[in-house]
Amino acid sequence: MILLRGKSLSCRLLAGCKNLIALCAALLVFSGGYIALAQDYLVGPGDVLSITVYDNDDLKTKVRVSSDGAIVMPLLGQVNVNKLSISAITEKITGLLADGYIVNPQVNVFVDEFRSKKVVVLGNVNKPGLIELSGPTTFLELISKAGGFDKDAGDTATIKRKGTGQENVIVINLISLVRGGDLTQNMQINDEDTVYITRAGMCYVTGEVGTPGTYPCGEGATVLKLVALAKGFTGKASKSGIDIVRMDGDKKNIIKDVSLDTPVRHNDVIVVPESFF
Repeated sequence: MILLRGKSLSCRLLAGCKNLIALCAALLVFSGGYIALAQDYLVGPGDVLSITVYDNDDLKTKVRVSSDGAIVMPLLGQVNVNKLSISAITEKITGLLADGYIVNPQVNVFVDEFRSKKVVVLGNVNKPGLIELSGPTTFLELISKAGGFDKDAGDTATIKRKGTGQENVIVINLISLVRGGDLTQNMQINDEDTVYITRAGMCYVTGEVGTPGTYPCGEGATVLKLVALAKGFTGKASKSGIDIVRMDGDKKNIIKDVSLDTPVRHNDVIVVPESFF
């Protein structure tokens, strides 16, 4: 079960914590659980593969992937499997055996032992740093191992992934994943990935609220939501005279008498005045 600390997410993510149990259950149903993840796992040095060919017991092989990403198979000799999925390896060996060795070979490949893979998690998690993983691991499982999101976590995460001669960047929408249950955002983590959790936009609430201070104001935040985070209005608050102080570059603008559903931006100051009636 994925464990995320209930008070460690930004204001938009807090609402999604209640859905995590259902999200994890759905993940097992729709992905086919561990087996499906293993099929997408990219094999590398140190992994141990079990290979069978139907009706050809002499080709049954259990082999560790070498440091250069290769295995040795009867008949075929050395086969490069580095950074290939299980399905890709199965297809490759099937093609090689069919090329003059066996008619219509039926090949099965399994990962018998997973090597440890190293992933760096940075940003707004409770335990950032280098994490060693064994076996297929999803984004949410990785965040759980990193202690969950911290209280300043934002709405997005990025995964920097090394590709062939280049670095790819994958953006994860945390609101869609945690609150909306969008399992397509729950990416599989690869060896040597660098995962960064953004910091939420911060706004300041002052005046007649329970606890004036700085609060996260990510996408979709409104004056009402920020006031709620600040423990609500005091008995002396004027709910119809709220101002927003907003910086546009080096210019300060004051937006007067805003409604409670007014969207707020990063660095806004919400001023709740005292009522004199």
